[in-house]
Amino acid sequence: MTTLARSGPTGTDTRPPVGLVALASVAAAAAAIPLVYLVVRAGGTGLDSIIQTLSRGRVLEYSVNTLGLALATTFSALVLGTAIAVILTRIRVPFPRTWLLLSALPLAVPSYLAGYGWLVSIPTLSGFVPSWLLLTAVTVPYVTLPVAAALRSATGDLEGVARSLGRGPIGAFFVATWPQIRPAAIAGSLLVALYSLSEFGLVAMMRYPTLTWGINSAYSASFDRAQAATLALLLVVMALVVVAGERGARRQLPSTVARAVRPRPIGRGMLISLLPVVAAAPVVGVFVPLAGLGTRLVQADTLRAIDVPRLLAAVGATLGVAVAAAVVATLLALPIAALAARYRGRLVTAIESVGYLGHALPGIVVGLSLVFFALAVVPALYQSVVVLVFAYAVLFMPKAIGTMRAGLGDVPPRLIAVARTTGVSPLAAWWRVTVPLALPAVGVGALLVAIATMKELPATLLLRPTGINTLATELWNRTVVFEFGAAAPYAALLVLVAAVPAMILSGVRTTAKEEL
Repeated sequence: MTTLARSGPTGTDTRPPVGLVALASVAAAAAAIPLVYLVVRAGGTGLDSIIQTLSRGRVLEYSVNTLGLALATTFSALVLGTAIAVILTRIRVPFPRTWLLLSALPLAVPSYLAGYGWLVSIPTLSGFVPSWLLLTAVTVPYVTLPVAAALRSATGDLEGVARSLGRGPIGAFFVATWPQIRPAAIAGSLLVALYSLSEFGLVAMMRYPTLTWGINSAYSASFDRAQAATLALLLVVMALVVVAGERGARRQLPSTVARAVRPRPIGRGMLISLLPVVAAAPVVGVFVPLAGLGTRLVQADTLRAIDVPRLLAAVGATLGVAVAAAVVATLLALPIAALAARYRGRLVTAIESVGYLGHALPGIVVGLSLVFFALAVVPALYQSVVVLVFAYAVLFMPKAIGTMRAGLGDVPPRLIAVARTTGVSPLAAWWRVTVPLALPAVGVGALLVAIATMKELPATLLLRPTGINTLATELWNRTVVFEFGAAAPYAALLVLVAAVPAMILSGVRTTAKEEL
């Protein structure tokens, strides 16, 4: 039990309540179900079968394409995102807040919707290059936002020293400033890499075969569970290697007293040449796709073909599962966040790490593993809303844990101690003091889960009950058969529905936009 101990606010050692540890352990166990069952299912096929599957030429092609796309996207997003962050924080640009908001806009547009918008205008798009460019456009904000935040708090003293020793602006930046913002850049690159590995909708639209393509084909075409499970496990291994590499590469520097670096003015010609760099991702990932969507939407044949009852049913299903997923994910994340916010130790770290598993599990992998799990363990729940909502909760619980942990950690423990002096129980004191103060963070976490649920595609395709379609699946079903006009209303409503909680988040706190 010594691993649970920590130094309390008054200097005494405290241990987490057994009940809290039990609840957090149950939540962590629930989050681990997809990965554990996938390992069991793939291992049950036998080593010979696994080797045979992995040695197929098609699997090698899927793997090379997946890794190549992830590496190219991560590198380009890292370079472009860092450049945008530097421009917006170190150079005096007009309306800097507006430019920062524009640079974050691609987060609100699912990659498959961006692909749809481009295919409406150029139906012949396919292959690696369009997939790479569009993935880069929609993932750049994952690097821009944390790097911009790090640049604001980075000291400018060392960069000034480097300039005085004869370094140029770029050389001084890499020598003095880059080491300070490297952890933020690497963390953002991790999100880009995981997003690229798990991408399904966009690469399928662009007909670029990756592992997610192969998993879906193995499952839907021949219902080859063994091959699908093996490919899914291979994709999980890649994701876990990326996470392990990120943790090894991230090195926090000792804290220093920061001296804010004021944005410096530059010539109008240079400014005009730099602003297109900032605008590139929003234009490619948001404005061009939305323009194509709007053009197709206002066409007369599209308006005449709108099936209003089916459209409203998809909106209702999208909102229903989003709300349910937000509630379930919040309930699962709350004990883990409360434990991690107040206590330290190996057991606490292990529970929190398992809770973050969904961060490294692609949606198609979670969907496939829960298909296997439901058929084998709870067949009555197969293709039910219960399993679908649970999949969302596992996938997006890390978003809730991060924000809720921060909110709970900001509540001073002394306030709870004061409440205890009135004679109430620890649980009652926590409910009266911590919950009201941390409620905004809990709400942010729930909204983040809801937005991610609305945009989720591969797990929804595998797990949705028969006859129930969300806006994402309706858009997908029509796009894959090139019915771009019929898909336009669903795409437009998906953008509008997902924009509402995103707008709420933008008014709550800045970190919410970074979590999107």
